[in-house]
Amino acid sequence: MRLGGRLAAAIEVLDDIRQRHRPAAEALKDWGISHRFAGGGDRAAIGNIVYDGLRRRRSAGWLLGDDTPRAVAFGALLLEWGRTPQSLNAALDGDRFAPPPLSETELQAIDAASAGDAPPEVQADAPDWCVPLLMESFGAEWVEESAGLAARPPLDIRVNTLKSERTKVLTELASTGAVPCALAPQGIRIAPIAGGGRHPNVQAEPAFQKGWFEVQDEGSQIAAELTAATPGQQVLDYCAGAGGKTLALSAMMQNHGQIYAHDAEKQRLAPIFDRLRRSENRNVQVISKPAELSALTGHMDLVVVDAPCTGSGTWRRRPDAKWRLARRQLDARKAEQAGILDTVREFVKPGGLLAYITCSVFEEENDGQIAVFRARHSNFVPVDHGMLWNAHFPGRQDAARMLENGIALSPARSGTDGFYFCALRRHA
Repeated sequence: MRLGGRLAAAIEVLDDIRQRHRPAAEALKDWGISHRFAGGGDRAAIGNIVYDGLRRRRSAGWLLGDDTPRAVAFGALLLEWGRTPQSLNAALDGDRFAPPPLSETELQAIDAASAGDAPPEVQADAPDWCVPLLMESFGAEWVEESAGLAARPPLDIRVNTLKSERTKVLTELASTGAVPCALAPQGIRIAPIAGGGRHPNVQAEPAFQKGWFEVQDEGSQIAAELTAATPGQQVLDYCAGAGGKTLALSAMMQNHGQIYAHDAEKQRLAPIFDRLRRSENRNVQVISKPAELSALTGHMDLVVVDAPCTGSGTWRRRPDAKWRLARRQLDARKAEQAGILDTVREFVKPGGLLAYITCSVFEEENDGQIAVFRARHSNFVPVDHGMLWNAHFPGRQDAARMLENGIALSPARSGTDGFYFCALRRHA
């Protein structure tokens, strides 16, 4: 397919997403099923236009003076692919599968928009209702930080130290351009793709099949590192999901001690079993029934809560979620988080730690949530997070925000997805 056909397909997918209010991944999958003639390169390019358009939807709409799927797709190519209106129209000329080229009205809108500065909320590519939340979280840097959440993400992996080491995995992945992550000690990064390219399928690599590494954002790796889990501890990973942090904790503990991996939604736990077998993490016990956790009450050295949240810190990877999110969903997540915190505190033994983690950048889910929890339970006191950070990442104070109760990571500041981490020590 030429660019015109790919652009037309992207417009079709974006229209499907808008009309049916469903995730981009589902719409792209269905398009691929009904257009089996499209090759892997075509599908990757179409996906890139769709995701770029969703990341930059507000900027694209402002640029073309409209927010239709056509405007979003054309805007993606102009904003992220290095295209000019002239080069784009030239590429579409003579392509019978292409959408109509940019009209005179659209060209005039682009010229007018390019002549001035976009409003802050457009530069931030943020929904209006999220602007106050972003300002609360980032202060004067909210536009830059929100724009960071609208950029293409890298591909990060975590080396499994139970079976390999970083230099060895880097050698195996040399052809991908992989380099060590800036912060995570076992992290490896493959830079964001450009244009119509696609990240290498690292899960097809023999090294992955042998359990040498897992795909995991560097921010998630950092959060696991900050728990400071050590060999011999008793650990409850209460919201384990597919097990990414569980496996990281197990490797930190060198397979000694015990990790209890639990999730309220059994189907989310399903991938953990294959991952455990491949990675040879042997100190993990999967518990799907809440009643079976009662024996752990008051005995855990560390309880990790990777709490359900809005996922605003992952907007680079799931930009469609940014536009589906509503205030009622934020309120629902906050209530769920509060209930989980009240439940898991009972598992922490006196002197033990409760580690609260989200992949959100909203203060209400992060430091605000912890402040409310502490008001209910004064025997849980935050550790010195500045000292904790410096112990693990000395000389990199610039890479994180130290808040009243915890630590915040973000694309613009940390080069990671948006994460929040708080460690609370139980006294009595």
